[in-house]
Amino acid sequence: MAEHPPQTRLICSVTRRTVAAMRQAMAAARDRGADAVECRLDYLDEQPTETDLAALLDDPPLPVIVTNRPAAEGGRFTGDEVERLGVLAAAARAGADLIDVERAVPPGDRPAGRTILSHHDFDGVPGDLDRIAEDMDASSSAIDKIAFAAAGPADALRALDLLRDARKPTIALAMGQAGLASRILAKKLGAFGTFAALEPGAESAPGQPTLEEFTGLYRWAAIGPDTAVSGVIGCPVAHSMSPAIHNAAFEAAGLDAVYVPLLVQGGAEHFNRFLDALVARPWLNWRGLSVTIPHKENALAYVGAANCDPLAVAIGAVNTITLSPDGSLRGDNTDYAAAIDALCDCLGIERESLAGRGVAVLGAGGVARAIVAALAHYRAEVTVYNRTVSRGEKLAAEFACRAAGRDALGDLDAEIVINCTSVGMHPDVNASPLERIPPCVAVVFDTIYNPLETRLLADARAAGARTVTGLDMFVNQGAAQFERWTGAEAPRHVMRDVLEEALTRGH
Repeated sequence: MAEHPPQTRLICSVTRRTVAAMRQAMAAARDRGADAVECRLDYLDEQPTETDLAALLDDPPLPVIVTNRPAAEGGRFTGDEVERLGVLAAAARAGADLIDVERAVPPGDRPAGRTILSHHDFDGVPGDLDRIAEDMDASSSAIDKIAFAAAGPADALRALDLLRDARKPTIALAMGQAGLASRILAKKLGAFGTFAALEPGAESAPGQPTLEEFTGLYRWAAIGPDTAVSGVIGCPVAHSMSPAIHNAAFEAAGLDAVYVPLLVQGGAEHFNRFLDALVARPWLNWRGLSVTIPHKENALAYVGAANCDPLAVAIGAVNTITLSPDGSLRGDNTDYAAAIDALCDCLGIERESLAGRGVAVLGAGGVARAIVAALAHYRAEVTVYNRTVSRGEKLAAEFACRAAGRDALGDLDAEIVINCTSVGMHPDVNASPLERIPPCVAVVFDTIYNPLETRLLADARAAGARTVTGLDMFVNQGAAQFERWTGAEAPRHVMRDVLEEALTRGH
């Protein structure tokens, strides 16, 4: 391995139970895009003999790091420490490119060989993190590795700080789902490497993506020092489709950009901590944030009403933050525009032509609020139908609309029906918020996008009504975000195809 690599290595952690299986996994890792492998000897059923190590390291398909992690450092080795270190020394003699030795091992006991000196903290960010990094930088190791558990994505940015300040080849990772950005953006900061799993379930540390996710979803090959970054803030966020559609759009548009998921626990304190950390690091070239549950109100408060579009302020929620190179922030709500434009496209009209049209909005939650505010802005005649009548009445009163209970749906008299409830969402796909589609209804819009065609939409189509899907709305809001952050036209067809494919295969 070169001392100063031309690019960050994508290292596949191999966690097999036998030497033969490890050899097979090495070849699979090479075929799936890895640059190196880490053989985790502590995962073997038995500690390897010198003969086993010779077989493991004989003409490997990729450069090999050998690790034999003790349980105290998050590994699986529970035996004698002298035996553990002896196996590492034997691996170095057998031809391992690097051996991983924990910082806790006294310098005099560390095996000879080219080493990665590693430090792990599974309780959180060490209070003396900078001192630890300085001590490791001053050591005789070839590479330093520091990993710690992340309470939030602000901790992932601390790992990136270490990479930026390192004086020799370094691996710095924030573990867990909240630290995922540190793994993906390691290449942007010139890390020696980052770790990937061969397949789901084969992770050697919390929050480790697979090789396929790195090379496909997160555009690993395209990431460099100048890559612009955006991401989605939410809790939960693991199953968000936004990384897939935005990264595919960046690829199709030929843009040097990547989009990452950011798990931020609920509450303004957590949200503000991350935004403060992000704004303090302009060198990251962060350009945009999608904001989802439960942080849309926190986003509006952080950015400030004066820096948000007026309708977003009226709605009381921001789902899009744009970061300018000068450090200023802009807040928008692309949900309402996405919904209104999807509806108008179906009707073949401009927004202003919504005036006077009768619209029944089912539900009174966050999505309903954005849509009702926009419809009222364009002077549609809106009635909010909600199971809890008082909540529907409160929403309707804010925007000078009418309200009724769900039991009044049998008397529904509207040209347009918009479902903003979760009724009919996967897995309850046979449910519908309407027992029948009245003859007066010309358009039915379901904001649900999984399944692609809900029971409500199927019934509407059978009744001769035109339909608008939640997929239309989702693509529209994502495309609007893309255009705000990049200044380029969004490849909507690509975004739609990616979403349809994911939903079809059961994302």
